[in-house]
This record gives sequence, C-alpha cells and structure tokens, in this order.
Amino acid sequence: MTTSLQDGQSAAGRAGAQDSPLAVQVCRVAQGKGDAQDPAQVPGLQALSPASDATLRGAIDRRKTKDLDVLEKPPIPNPFPELCCSPLTSVLSAGLFPRANSRKKQVIKVYSEDETSRALEVPSDITARDVCQLLILKNHYVDDNSWTLFEHLSHIGLERTVEDHELPTEVLSHWGVEEDNKLYLRKNYAKYEFFKNPMYFFPEHMVSFAAEMNGDRSPTQILQVFLSSSTYPEIHGFLHAKEQGKKSWKKAYFFLRRSGLYFSTKGTSKEPRHLQLFSEFSTSHVYMSLAGKKKHGAPTPYGFCLKPNKAGGPRDLKMLCAEEEQSRTCWVTAIRLLKDGMQLYQNYMHPYQGRSACNSQSMSPMRSISENSLVAMDFSGQKSRVIDNPTEALSVAVEEGLAWRKKGCLRLGNHGSPSAPSQSSAVNMALHRSQPWFHHRISRDEAQRLIIRQGPVDGVFLVRDSQSNPRTFVLSMSHGQKIKHYQIIPVEDDGELFHTLDDGHTKFTDLIQLVEFYQLNRGVLPCKLKHYCARMAV
Repeated sequence: MTTSLQDGQSAAGRAGAQDSPLAVQVCRVAQGKGDAQDPAQVPGLQALSPASDATLRGAIDRRKTKDLDVLEKPPIPNPFPELCCSPLTSVLSAGLFPRANSRKKQVIKVYSEDETSRALEVPSDITARDVCQLLILKNHYVDDNSWTLFEHLSHIGLERTVEDHELPTEVLSHWGVEEDNKLYLRKNYAKYEFFKNPMYFFPEHMVSFAAEMNGDRSPTQILQVFLSSSTYPEIHGFLHAKEQGKKSWKKAYFFLRRSGLYFSTKGTSKEPRHLQLFSEFSTSHVYMSLAGKKKHGAPTPYGFCLKPNKAGGPRDLKMLCAEEEQSRTCWVTAIRLLKDGMQLYQNYMHPYQGRSACNSQSMSPMRSISENSLVAMDFSGQKSRVIDNPTEALSVAVEEGLAWRKKGCLRLGNHGSPSAPSQSSAVNMALHRSQPWFHHRISRDEAQRLIIRQGPVDGVFLVRDSQSNPRTFVLSMSHGQKIKHYQIIPVEDDGELFHTLDDGHTKFTDLIQLVEFYQLNRGVLPCKLKHYCARMAV
C-alpha cells in the first residue's frame, strides 16, 4: 500500500510537472531543492495518510544524505580535459577567434629628432596622449606632461601639434599614399603654457575684449573669456597672405572671430561691408611653416598655414606669415583655443584620462617597489650598514654622483678629448659632453629652431659650442618669446681653468656647475633655466 502510493505520487509529479504548480512544488520538495518547506504545509497535501507522510520524509532525508556524501568527496583531476568536451562544444578555443567587439589594430611609426623610429601596433581608437605614454614607459623617460606628437609634412614644409585627444590613426588616414609624412615625438613645453600665463601669449595690442572687460584683467578672467562659448575676444593685426594660385604675397589687416578668419579690404576697417572671409576652422588644422621662405617665398620666417583635413594639393593651403614670433604664436594659439578650447583645458587639467585602454590606470608602473621602502646603504666598509641620518645620506649620494661623473669623463678624455694644462682641467672640459642639454657643433640658427620646436617659453635652454671661438661655449635660452644667446668665457685663475657668464664675477669649474647654479639662481640672466632642449631617441 505504501509503495504503490509513493510510485503513484512520483508518476503524477512527472506527468503534471508542467501543468500543475502544486506538482512542481511537490517535486522540488521530494528532490531536496528550493526552500525546504514542510510537506504538511503545502496546500493539497493534508489529505495524505501519516504513513505516506513518513515515507516521503524518509525519501527526502536519504536524498540529502546522498548529496552531502558526494560533495564531501574530493574531485579527481582530469589529466586530459581537452579530450572530454561534449559533442555540442567546439574543440577550438573561443580565444582563437576575434571577438565581435574587439578593437581593430593598426601599426604606426613614430620618429624622434635624431631620425630613429619605433613601430607600434596600437588600437584604432588610441589617443595621441596614450601613444606618448607608451613610448615614455618603453624608453623610461620622465613624464612631465610635455611629451607631444607632431605631424610633419615634409613635402610642403608644415608641422603641427597633434592634440592629446586626437586619434593618430585618423591623422594617418588623411595622408596621401605617396607623401613622405611622419609622426615625431618630442617635448613641447608651450603646449599648455597659455593656461598658466595667458598674458604672454596674447599681447594687449592684438586682443580686443568686450566692453565689460575694460580695465585690469586677471589671468583667470582672460582664460574664462577664451573658453566661453558665448563670447570670444577678437584677435586682430597685420598678416602677409599668399594669393590663391599665385607666388605673390599680399599684406592685409586680419580679424579672428568665432565664425572664421577675415581680412579687411579697406585698411584696418572692421565694418561688415569691408570684411571678407579668408578661412573657417571646422574642417581644417593650423600648421607652423618650417621653411616658408624657401618653399613658398614667404616675406618673413614666421609663417603658419590653415590646411584642410582631407588630402589635397598646395592650392588648398591658406598660407600666412606674421612679422615676428610673438605675433605668430598669438594667432596659432588663438586658433587652437577657438577650435578645441574646453577640450584642451580638460587635457591640461586631466592629462591621464585617455579614451582607450592604454591610460595610466591600465599600464603597469615602471617600478613595483614603493619609494618608502628604499633606504640608503653604505658599502664602503667590510660590512654594509643602513644610513639613518638624512644629511649623511645626501652627502654620500652627492659624492658618489661626482665620482661617477669623473670616471665617465676620464673615459671620454682617453678617447680624443681636447688637451688641457692638467688632468683635472681635461676632466672638467669633458664633463658636459654626456649631458642632455649640451649640443655639440650646432649653429646659432639650429639652436633657435630647436628651442622654438620644443616651445619658446621662459627658461627653455641649451648649451652649444661657439662657432666664432672654439675655446668658448654659448648658452642659448628663451625669454619673452625671443631667443637670446650668452657667451660662456673660459678664465684662468692660479693655473686652474674656470667658466663664467659675467666676466669672472662668478666662476665655475665645469659647465655642469654653471648650469646647476643658473637653474637655482637668475644671476645675470633674464630668468632661471627651467627646461633643457634634448634630442631623445625612441
């Protein structure tokens, strides 16, 4: 009687599992699944006999005990998991096939100023900032947010800054097949300098603000006006423009407004009937002209150009040139702010927020050791010891650095360094050759071009050999948008050779001491030395 009732209940549960909610609940209780609800509390089960109820409870207990025994047994590892796939599962791994949402990759080539290059396979949506970050980590450079990609169009002598938010793959897509264009990586100290010192980039005689902005204006107010979407200051001044389809240039008075760049057909008049549109900026970029006099016959070397994004011939170029470097910098900076003002400000405030997966959060750090876990050690004795005194640790580090520099310079002296009255003089003369700010045998014009390319902000400098006097050196630096050159003269005192910038009032045993002094003190210079120009390899 009990067995038939149990078998009948199981058959009824299997037959009506899809039709009766009650049967579903009963089956769940019988299998030990779901909530362990008392069978007596399930509606419709009160009619069962006590014997049937006891049998059902016994079945549930046996099933639970069996499941617990199976779970307690340790699993046996399968030595051949690849042979145990089901017939419905593909033998090939899903990782061998590209995912539907995977990003396309493209190879880009980046050059340095010494013409060395590195090829990178990057996602198609990687930003210029992320490419710089990759190269910085690969080459162990110091990231000071000044590394920049430059688009170099050698066939027409133009170059521009690739903004941090731009996609290098899109830049490459606008190039012609036969054009010898390149992407360069180098420092650009002036990339966001106008957010720090807008007065240096926008002289008062070239900028007209709204009537309510008359009077003294703070840098913050000037910056807010340039970033405002409703108002934009008017930039105006004389420029030389190349006539379309001709080799001649014409001087005119230009006005930069939010709607575009205009020139006046009647002197400096800004009446609407005298203004004519020269170019708009929605589909074009602003480039610096590298060889305007040679390639385009420009009247001054301070040229710039408005070029459409799509590949086109020289007829599509809008060539302009200013009277001086400060004027050109003002025009180019104003056009950059007009195109991408708020985006540039976000790049400046949050330099590591990249669109792609190559941002600073996903990249592994250059060192996994915390700076706080590093200690100074002294290995001069028979046993090593930890240097607890910070002053002693600093002095030991300075002595080791000087000893290392002198050893390196002795090796340089043995391989053709100039002769000197004594061995120490020869060492001092060779100390500077391993420094990144020293450029051997470059001309005055080359030094100026290098400083301008890396951003002519105050304090950008380099040291080079003098072309007029082989025994002297020249300090070339930027100040007030101008490049200045100071001769470093050797002086002799008690048989020792020194270097000086101020006719012997301040003397230094080598160029390294001289540069370090003027990095901390202004002295006879117009400002301190801040950023050195270097030619880094990628």
